[in-house]
Amino acid sequence: MKTKNHNLVEVTYKEILFEKRPCLNHDGNPVKDLYNAWIILNNPKQYNSYTTAAVKEIILAFGQASNDRSVVAVVFTAVGDKAFCTGGNTKEYAEYYAGNPQEYSQYMRLFNDMVSAILKCEKPVICRVNGMRIGGGQEIGMACDFSVSSDMARFGQAGPKHGSAAIGGATDFLPLYVGVERAMASLTLCEPWSAHQAYYFGVITDIAPVLKVNGKFIPNPMVVTDKIVDEYGRFIFGTMKTGEELKKAKELTASGEIDLSMLDNLTNKLIAKILYTFPNCMNKSITEVRKFKLEHWDKNKEASREWLALNMMTEAKAGFRAFNEGPKENREVDFIKLRQLLSEGHEWNDELHRAISPQFQNANV
Repeated sequence: MKTKNHNLVEVTYKEILFEKRPCLNHDGNPVKDLYNAWIILNNPKQYNSYTTAAVKEIILAFGQASNDRSVVAVVFTAVGDKAFCTGGNTKEYAEYYAGNPQEYSQYMRLFNDMVSAILKCEKPVICRVNGMRIGGGQEIGMACDFSVSSDMARFGQAGPKHGSAAIGGATDFLPLYVGVERAMASLTLCEPWSAHQAYYFGVITDIAPVLKVNGKFIPNPMVVTDKIVDEYGRFIFGTMKTGEELKKAKELTASGEIDLSMLDNLTNKLIAKILYTFPNCMNKSITEVRKFKLEHWDKNKEASREWLALNMMTEAKAGFRAFNEGPKENREVDFIKLRQLLSEGHEWNDELHRAISPQFQNANV
């Protein structure tokens, strides 16, 4: 039977990678004529942050994967082992969008369409977390249906530290995963969770070891993997080690190598389970669960877009330029100075920017 092509456009991907890989059975062998669509962020030098051009391609890639009758599941991931995604491209934000709310508003329309493209994909979407999932990366990751992660990955937000708010999906999705209190701490304080914490809190489906030392996989040595208590009586499972223990853990990590084969095995095993379900019943089940995310996302995304655009004239302008232009050891504004100036009624102008921004601290301006 000759089938119709339902893609809006045909595209040659330049910013991302789009691959159809054989769908593997439980025994690891390819299944004839069935595939998985791999949508792969490809900006490792900037921790797989997405540019405007990449966002456009991601939208089209999810549409293509959704329409492909031979695709069982979509794997959303990135190249390398450092980062899945750290969100929007801060260089582009700082050099083009900062101070241009009308331009950022149009960009955020594309961003919203990217999140919606994930949420409306008619195939199960698996986020293969190969490294950091921070900021907007956490948001597009949480839009996915499943997440399988490297146990060396970290998860979290960065907005209030760098001039934004996590209203590109995180404030809509994270409370559904972890509850209001824990979400509040993550979204406002910007302290990242280890993969073990994210798994323990219910943010991700599963984790896999990726560090090989002397030819053997070992769990992430930099986190506490026992349920021990701290001086306040709190369980500290999954938190970063400190002091001498952390120093030794870093040395052990440096002596090994990162191998993502266990993560790939975990991804393929999950898809093999999906393979043995009725596809329409699977899609209906996913659609029903997605409603909890969509209820908040569809209600808030336009107002959030408008606020984010206007914020490019004030805190976002300062925060993104500080991150992009500040010295490597200091990419945050002087928050205390900022609060002091605002308490005096100082307007947001160039003088305020120079007073709080690290790139101006040693300049004669």
